[in-house]
Parts: sequence; structure tokens; C-alpha cells
Amino acid sequence: MKRWILATLAVLAASGANAFDHTYAAWDALLKKHVTYIEGGNASRVSYAGFMKDHAALKAVLADDQKVTRAEFDGWSKPQQEAFLINMYNGETIEKILTRYPDIKSIRDFGTVFGNPWKDKFFTLFGEPAYLDKLEHEMLRKEGVYDEPRVHVAVVCASIGCPMLRNEAFTADKLEAQLEDAFRRFLSDRKRNRYDPASGKLEVSKIFDWYGKDFEKGYKGFTSLKATFARYADILADKPGDRVRVREQKADVAFLDYDWGLNDAGK
Repeated sequence: MKRWILATLAVLAASGANAFDHTYAAWDALLKKHVTYIEGGNASRVSYAGFMKDHAALKAVLADDQKVTRAEFDGWSKPQQEAFLINMYNGETIEKILTRYPDIKSIRDFGTVFGNPWKDKFFTLFGEPAYLDKLEHEMLRKEGVYDEPRVHVAVVCASIGCPMLRNEAFTADKLEAQLEDAFRRFLSDRKRNRYDPASGKLEVSKIFDWYGKDFEKGYKGFTSLKATFARYADILADKPGDRVRVREQKADVAFLDYDWGLNDAGK
């Protein structure tokens, strides 16, 4: 009997030791160390030089992600799955940049046809070769699974035009608050989203042009782009009259050019 109890405890201890860390403590520590907020907290810059110094720690985080099995993933709650995919996307994007850093000015330096950083199978997921577009477009954006348009402010493509990389990991217990906070911060950045009183137009990120349909399907109450911006009129416009115009969906929408420059703190 004693041997059986000891064996059971040993199995439980081993299981606990190998359990996936849904707090993402190691990833969170790296983000806090190497991500700096700017523009009043509505944008950020990444110290790729710092990540290079902590490359072993980053690789350990990504190795843990790649150990997750499909069966394990399927047993998680949807918020746990979303947090995992978002964190993995952001971590693998940094890893991709580090393969050429510091001799890189944009993630597009890898190419958009040959060497495409979003289609290049440079890591594994569930034991199979995987790529960034798989995480974002084939999983996070897959219709009927998570139905979360705000994911576009969570996954970050290492560019100045992107929404900010947060200095904390996404976690299931805080996911809703983190996504909403990230969305509000992105819309608050006047360099990427704003109401222009001179033209009477909403000038917004090209992201809303590329993925506008995700905001038209009723997911999380988002029914159209103009209705989305109306919900956040108070942070898109400064003057009361302009806010009313946005709230009443009377402002035309124009899309700004996208800045593909590397979001590097050292540049």
C-alpha cells in the first residue's frame, strides 16, 4: 500500500512539474524587461538587443509552447487557447526578427513571396511544422471558434504601424480586459487612428481596411466599422461636436499608410 501511495504521489508530482504554465511567468518577465511604452502608453518599442541577450530564455519559452500537444490544447478553455496562440505568435515573431538582428529594418526584409515571414514554417505546433499565418488566420480568426475581432490588436508583427506589443503576457483570466485595453490604446494613438476636423474624416489604421470584415459579423457586438468607431468616439476625437459626428456615424473613413519599420527601441 505504501509503495502504491508513493508511486501515485510521484506520478502526480511529475505531472505537476510538467504542467503548462498558464500564467506565462517566464514570457511575462521578458516582456516587462524588454518592452517600453511610449506615446502616453498607447504605443511601444521592443528592445531586440535586450531579447538577443536573453535569447536562451526566449528559446526556453518557445520550446515550452512547442511541447504542447493537440490533445492538451483541445482540453483547455477557449480563453486559455486564445492566450496561448497570441503569446506564441508574438514570441515567434520576435524570434524571427532575431535571426537577422541587427541587420534588419523591417519584417518585410524577409520578403513577401520568397522567405515570407508569415508563411515560413520556422517553428512547430502540435509536433508539426507551423507558421505565423497559421496561428493568426487559420486558428485565431477561424470562423465559429473564437470570433474575436480585437485579436488584431493583440498579435504584433514587429512593425511601428502595428498595435503595441504589451509589456505583459496575455492570460485567460485577464484576456477580456487585456483585449479591450489594447483596443482602446490603439485607437487612442493619434499617429495611427484619429478624427481629422479639417476633412471631417476618420483616419484609421490600414488594419481596419485589411480586416474590416471581422468587425462586421456581430462578433462581440461589432457590427460595422462605423459602429465600431462610434463606440469609441470619445477617444478618437477631441472636441465634443466631433465626437457626436463620430458617434452618429456621419464621418467618412479613410485608411492611413502602414509603417512597416521595425518597432525597435534602439532605432
